Amino acid sequence: MPLDDRLLEILACPKCKGELEYRVGEAEEALLCHACRLQYEVDEGIPIMLIDEAKPL
Repeated sequence: MPLDDRLLEILACPKCKGELEYRVGEAEEALLCHACRLQYEVDEGIPIMLIDEAKPL
């Protein structure tokens, strides 16, 4: 389930407050912060915006 465009406009990286890129792959959805080099997973349309849960790029 893709994220709503309005939600993507207001979401920011919780660590640096920078912009996020929404990426949809075959098996997963994620929000990427290129400044922090972190990936935040999207689980069933819900972004998991916890720094401790983020994966390095």
